[in-house]
Amino acid sequence: MSKKNYVLPEGQQAKLIEMLNRRLADTIDLQLQSRQAFWNVKGPNFMSLRELFDKVAEGVEEYASLIAGRIVQLGGTAEGTAHAVAGRSALDGYSLSNVPGNGLIDALATTLTEFGRHARYASEQAIELKDADTAAIFTEIARGIDKWLWFVETSQQAGS
Repeated sequence: MSKKNYVLPEGQQAKLIEMLNRRLADTIDLQLQSRQAFWNVKGPNFMSLRELFDKVAEGVEEYASLIAGRIVQLGGTAEGTAHAVAGRSALDGYSLSNVPGNGLIDALATTLTEFGRHARYASEQAIELKDADTAAIFTEIARGIDKWLWFVETSQQAGS
């Protein structure tokens, strides 16, 4: 952590930076899982699902940038390497098995739900650490995840 003057005490900053890096790992993992779905979609709804999964991945990339920016603002280092993500992500691993479009939808919906819980918990942690700005970032992210989850879940075909 750099030696700049910040409003929050150094101990709080360190806790926030650690929590933010854990959530950054989750965010990058979610982005990659969205890309995995994008790359492997097949079936009658190929184009619409591919477009949706691409938009989810792009939206999640914006969340990663928000989190990384906050880490640096607090004097930390955003740790988004593959090694850091693999060691830190709390999300369940993505099944690489060959699944049809609805299987991809189910897998991504499950991961979005899990990620949303982590984002809400991060907001609560930030409030406990008296950092309203970080809490607001995670509230914004949780709202966005709710929107993506809704889009993904409603893309299921009726009766499937």
